[in-house]
Amino acid sequence: MSELSRILPAGRRHLLEKPLYGHLGTVRPDGTVQVNPMWFEFDGEHVRFTHTTKRQKYRNLQHNPSMALSIVDPDQPTRYLEVAGRLVEIVPDPDGAFYVRLQNRYGNASTNPPGDKADRVILVMSIERATGQ
Repeated sequence: MSELSRILPAGRRHLLEKPLYGHLGTVRPDGTVQVNPMWFEFDGEHVRFTHTTKRQKYRNLQHNPSMALSIVDPDQPTRYLEVAGRLVEIVPDPDGAFYVRLQNRYGNASTNPPGDKADRVILVMSIERATGQ
């Protein structure tokens, strides 16, 4: 059994695998929390997000790499999964290819990159803790 399998609550892994919106929390430099809905992709080990280098969340993670993602089960809204960890990698995505992949994953069949593609990056989150109900 992998370390991640031991961390994730039973019966919740599917929430990471489905194209659901997650609420990503980061810590602002002043210590307050910022939470926003985000597209994401789980690769079996890490959670990946598309983002730009021009936004507050990116600046938050530069200051403090701690992050948490909460996903509600749409079939049973009292069930959820929260995974917490750290930003472990920032991958440049200057063509917006990962954005397009997520756009398609979330039901918008398009091959058009975003207008801000030059500023696009992939944020890679480790999973160190998980809770769920």
